[in-house]
Amino acid sequence: MNIQELWSIFIMQGFAGISLFSVLLLMGLGLALIFGQMGVINMAHGEFMALGAYTTYLCSSLVQDHAPALLPVYFPIAIVLAFILSALLGALVEWGMIRHLYKRPLDTLLATWGLSLILQQTYRSIFGAREVTPTLPEWLMGSFKPTDSIDIPINGVFVLLLAGAVTAGLMVFMFKTAFGLRLRATVQNRLMSGAVGINTKMVDRMAFSIGCGIAGIAGAAFTTIGSTGPDSGSRYIVDAFLVVVFGGAANLLGSLASAFGIAQAQSILEFFLEGTKGKVATLLFIVVVLMFRPQGLFPSKVRS
Repeated sequence: MNIQELWSIFIMQGFAGISLFSVLLLMGLGLALIFGQMGVINMAHGEFMALGAYTTYLCSSLVQDHAPALLPVYFPIAIVLAFILSALLGALVEWGMIRHLYKRPLDTLLATWGLSLILQQTYRSIFGAREVTPTLPEWLMGSFKPTDSIDIPINGVFVLLLAGAVTAGLMVFMFKTAFGLRLRATVQNRLMSGAVGINTKMVDRMAFSIGCGIAGIAGAAFTTIGSTGPDSGSRYIVDAFLVVVFGGAANLLGSLASAFGIAQAQSILEFFLEGTKGKVATLLFIVVVLMFRPQGLFPSKVRS
């Protein structure tokens, strides 16, 4: 293998890692709100991702059966619906369960783990145990070749642009809006925020809802690179938590950096090693780093 071939492999595996990076980033951004900002360990976060993926599949099936002319344009609409449905379910879960468990992280872990099992069985009952794949628009198919030896998939570029747009939108939302200011104030000092008139319960509900909605967008993005099954979301939940913990809880830029590093490391190492060995090598590196920086790469300073 010459240097040119090795370089081409690195480039193509890098773009394969970018698709994984985009999904992990979207999952991590949602968890950064729920876990980093609120201290809730949401083990059902992957099932909100699966809800977004199944929403996209349903939109694809309905369009194919009843309005095939809309097939080229349905996908952006499906992304919006995935966000809305996941956010609404998140608001319902926060109102019915999570709000009773704040400041009890182990209880939230057990409760949301039970919720994840319920949602998985619900998906299995509705859609069956087999994995499903939506019909993607033609403009998402294929690849382009910057050189003769490099193929860059179009769907990977689209997912990357989607993740970038969501990240930018969330940053603007967090730092340039009144709600973002109230959310950051609540994280900094909940008692003082309540004393000055901020409805901290509503802030918590909105934050949890938005975090779940972003997981729904991750699910819609996931349909461009893989099939969806009842347990698809649970396969990514550990990696999503690693993104948040490794980058630094409550730090959105930290989630961005750690998602990119983890995805690229897994993609490249799994090519040169066996798949399991590549993932183990990535996890070992993260464990070693966290031994020296237990608060993550970009820890946030939070007043108690």
